[in-house]
Amino acid sequence: MNRDPLTKGGADALRAELKKLKTEDRPAVIAAIAEARAHGDLKENAEYHAAREQQGFIEGRIQHLESTLSHAQIIDVTTLNPGGKVVFGATVTVADEDDNEIRYQIVGDLEADVAANKVAISSPIARALIGKEEGDVGVVAAPGGERELEIVEVEYL
Repeated sequence: MNRDPLTKGGADALRAELKKLKTEDRPAVIAAIAEARAHGDLKENAEYHAAREQQGFIEGRIQHLESTLSHAQIIDVTTLNPGGKVVFGATVTVADEDDNEIRYQIVGDLEADVAANKVAISSPIARALIGKEEGDVGVVAAPGGERELEIVEVEYL
């Protein structure tokens, strides 16, 4: 079976979300359903139907998170010794052709977040940088053409 990689930080975030869903959100929606039932006729009770829909979402998310965590390969990048190379979990500072510096962390597909500069290991940027070292140039096949990114710094946080 193929195990999806997760950084230790990503796994911790998923565990925290799972705990919140189980200890806060699930009990709250159960209470909301009980309160809506007390109002009588369930056919025309919008509160009841909304609470049941929310319950379905919460239960589905709990199942998804439990499955994801049980099948994930959790990698703590701080325990690796990649010798300065860009590897899964590394935080890489790159400079583009215009000398604009950008920091990316290479993470698993499940925890990728472009807004937070967390790029998936399967993304073109990550594929162009993996295995390279400071000073190397990665060529990214972007929709607007190829982009060269020079690796300025590699960190294992």
